[in-house]
Amino acid sequence: MNYIFIVSDGTGKTAEQALQAALVQFPAVEVVIRKSTRVNDEDEIVRVIDEARRLNGFLVHTLVSHQMRNFMILQCRLNNVENIDLMGPFLSRLSTQLAISPSEKPGLMQHLNEEYFRRVETMNFAFKHDDGQRPEELEKAEIVLLGVSRTFKTPLSVYLAFKRWLVANVPIIYNIPPPAQIFDLPADRVFCLTTNPARLTELRQVRRQKWGDTSGDYARFEFVKQELAYASDIFARNPKWTKISVTNKAIEEIASEIIVLKQAHSIVKNEDHDDY
Repeated sequence: MNYIFIVSDGTGKTAEQALQAALVQFPAVEVVIRKSTRVNDEDEIVRVIDEARRLNGFLVHTLVSHQMRNFMILQCRLNNVENIDLMGPFLSRLSTQLAISPSEKPGLMQHLNEEYFRRVETMNFAFKHDDGQRPEELEKAEIVLLGVSRTFKTPLSVYLAFKRWLVANVPIIYNIPPPAQIFDLPADRVFCLTTNPARLTELRQVRRQKWGDTSGDYARFEFVKQELAYASDIFARNPKWTKISVTNKAIEEIASEIIVLKQAHSIVKNEDHDDY
């Protein structure tokens, strides 16, 4: 029986896939594969090498740390254990071609995968909870944006989702109460978007001209003031909600303000918890 030991400071998937692809070329050979993952100290390397030596096996490793890789190779030499370094030569050639040193961060690929899938999750959540959709699921949101039409709720939701936040947005419509679920949320999740009535009127007029809609009060200044006053009254009855002015601000600026306030809320919560 042939024993092959995979050693990785990450998940070991790279080494395992490469090894399995190569072993296809040796169908008559019986192999036992033992895998050690997230190896980040020298004692663990010594333990694996000792086991490989006792079983007359050899090692295949993908260690991104130059120090750990050199230690592995030295210990294998001292114990007469064969090893195949899959990562070292590859990183060395890439470093030469790209004229830059590798970051040597273990598990970086897994981290990138986790970031990607989190972003997919948050983007899907934003689209499914745009403009007041699925109010029964509002408790799942980390950030809920409230505001009248043309206060940038949707683009803010998408931008914050790209930053990996679970975001829902709910429109405030004149004389129509917002969904009851909004009032059951922790106050630090709710962000109220306010703006100047004159500027909002301009934005609505541009939208009306673009879509060719000349009817109704939507872009009339007096109606805009009434709708903003209606929204302000809802916000005032919930003083713990956070108010954010969006007048003449870029989406990135508003989002950064929300994130900073969200982080501040989190710090206060943690400090309150520590007092107990």
